[in-house]
Amino acid sequence: MVSRQPSRILHVDGDTFFASCEMALDASLSGKPVWVGGGRRGDGIVIAANREAKSFGVCTGMACFEAKRLCPHGVLAKPQYDEYRRLSREMFQIMEQYTPTLVPMSIDEGFLDLTTMRSHVWRDTTAAGYVNGLRARIEEETGLPVSAGLGRSTWMAKLATSVAKPGFVEVPPDSEKEFLAGRYVRELAGVGSRRERSLLVLGASTFGDVARLPSTVLKQKFGIWGHQLWLFANGQWNEPLLLEVKDRTTISSSTTLPYDEPEYEAARVFALSESTRLIGQLRREGLQAREMSLAIRFTDFTENGATHRFDHPQFRNSTVNGMLEQLFDETMTGHMQSVRQIRICFNNLKPLDTQPTLWGTTDAERWGALDEATQKLEGQWGDGVVLSGTQYALRYKDAVHSNPKAKCPFVPSREMAQKLWGEKLERLGCHHHSN
Repeated sequence: MVSRQPSRILHVDGDTFFASCEMALDASLSGKPVWVGGGRRGDGIVIAANREAKSFGVCTGMACFEAKRLCPHGVLAKPQYDEYRRLSREMFQIMEQYTPTLVPMSIDEGFLDLTTMRSHVWRDTTAAGYVNGLRARIEEETGLPVSAGLGRSTWMAKLATSVAKPGFVEVPPDSEKEFLAGRYVRELAGVGSRRERSLLVLGASTFGDVARLPSTVLKQKFGIWGHQLWLFANGQWNEPLLLEVKDRTTISSSTTLPYDEPEYEAARVFALSESTRLIGQLRREGLQAREMSLAIRFTDFTENGATHRFDHPQFRNSTVNGMLEQLFDETMTGHMQSVRQIRICFNNLKPLDTQPTLWGTTDAERWGALDEATQKLEGQWGDGVVLSGTQYALRYKDAVHSNPKAKCPFVPSREMAQKLWGEKLERLGCHHHSN
């Protein structure tokens, strides 16, 4: 059902999020060029850089030694993923207080539906005052600067954010066509190099060019997306933000490792940790997956992947992670290069219609109860607090080596481990190594 008034969708995005997290955690980094990344052998890559570092030419994906050459006085920060996730949760908790409809898109960005806020909350203030108040509160309480864009569709809001960075831009209703006219189509999320080339063939490099084309031409070339693009370019695309579970078909994670990981088992642990996190997201959203896929990109930029379709929709750690290990073995077979990027995707999502009991009468129910307990522990103590036997064995092996290789960063802190295992940790002779 279409809203009677134009939708007002707000996009909020963290500014250089990982680097901003580091500055929020360490006040001495303020004003300094900072990038996040690195590896023990000096062959790591930059996964985030603040604006000061970018002014020297440092950019995401660059080798850390090249970043140091460009900016010798800059600071390399090793990733602290647990802290990044904690700050992300705090940021989203603040946003939840500003609208009943919030859709997180990644660790540092989300969409908020502000359509009804004018009559109920804004009152005599402006949208800019409301949004900038939200931005100021996030920065004050978390130390994280964020940018924002407001429009009547997710497309417009996200584009407005990219124009605003750093800051806030509102695109009022009925002014979209003028705002877009001179902007390049490649600025729109979802327009990759292939679509850009196809549009250039039609003589369209800007949204103004797209608006002048017949809509039938775009629909014939790109299908429904082409028609939507034409409506968008002409300021006619009104897109309410919906939260219907049935419309959610995919949950995924794509992570570039902070260093090229040469060890097979360490990459496996990383993949299992990400899978467990995504399974937790499935549970929180009341979903289960019919299909899962794994893709791994190597340091030579080759890529391999595998997909599995379950006989029945799944949401249990034991079942899903067991299959993930099989997909991992299949994907890694024949490859000798270090791992650079891991992508995991749960597809064909269905509403979760099973509620495991605490004490089940079948193996499936008992495994479900165990998974539920694991999720609660991770919710209280953080990701990675519960390890499988394989994960713990790997951790123990790393601990007794004086010069361990790069390892998955998603492991419990020593303080957390001490609370859980106490003196057992010391008797095992384990010593904590931070990345």
